[in-house]
Amino acid sequence: MAPPDNLPALAVPAREIPVPTSVSPQARAVLAMGPMDMGEYPAQNDADAWRAMIKAADDAVLSMLLAQASGLPSDVQEIDVAGVRIYTIRPQDLPADDRRVFLDVHGGALVMGGGECCRLTGAGTAARVGATVWAVDYRMPPDHPYPAALDDCVAAYRALLEDHRPDEIIVGGASAGGNLAAALILRARDEGLPLPAAAVLNTPEVDLTESGDTFQTNLGVDTVLTRSAMPASLLYAAGHDLADPYLSPLFGDLSKGFPPTLLASGTRDLLLSNTVRMHRALRKAGVPADLHVLEAAPHAAFFGTAPEDGELDREVRRFVDAHWGTLA
Repeated sequence: MAPPDNLPALAVPAREIPVPTSVSPQARAVLAMGPMDMGEYPAQNDADAWRAMIKAADDAVLSMLLAQASGLPSDVQEIDVAGVRIYTIRPQDLPADDRRVFLDVHGGALVMGGGECCRLTGAGTAARVGATVWAVDYRMPPDHPYPAALDDCVAAYRALLEDHRPDEIIVGGASAGGNLAAALILRARDEGLPLPAAAVLNTPEVDLTESGDTFQTNLGVDTVLTRSAMPASLLYAAGHDLADPYLSPLFGDLSKGFPPTLLASGTRDLLLSNTVRMHRALRKAGVPADLHVLEAAPHAAFFGTAPEDGELDREVRRFVDAHWGTLA
């Protein structure tokens, strides 16, 4: 028998959450900085205010992205694929015959992270995976709501398939990028396209309805995601059902086909439930799926400053190397 919908909430006494001693000094330093000041989202119909908020947010993270992307010399080009801007980023030490490509989808609550942020995110991914990256600078609200971003990601994947075997391609993204990477795979499958070799979903925003437990239990504990992203999700969805699998891939039929997947999150991540539930859904569907949860990590872990970030990077590298297999 199903439980009633009006179950009482659990009353939790007010308390202070200390910085744990179970993580590295660098991770403790990040947690000790306290919550980021995210401010308030604009009104849904105030496009100018959304544009101003997006620019301010992008400007705030550029310096951090520059630091994260500075570890590997690479050649960067900007190309146009069916009207979609793509940054191609190729590490300079790759052999000429290395055909592996990581299709990278940037995060940013489905409204932020484009332009220079997208390029730098892609450069960081190239350093992490040691392969060529296609970073998709997809269209976003307030000017381009759903399905523009997903259309752009699918167009990029189609273009890759023109010159690459599916087993040479891995698709991935973090946060909102994880949403779009998973949605891209579902739509590619539904449109009869071959699936990529694997997927990497780092703290993916795969449930825009925010039904998971940690949207409540980690609210106020996550020092990076300090608020619900529902206003941004509603702006992105533009009236479409948030539970549609192309908007919330967690609710898709994964048994019809999905590649091996690595998922990562942290115990303080607001999207931990998203990550855990996606992992369980993939396993239930018979899809090989690895789950890595970092101790005390908020959303986006420790900004690349802690040994724990390096541990996760090494797990990602092992995963992609195993699923790309032998170079053609």
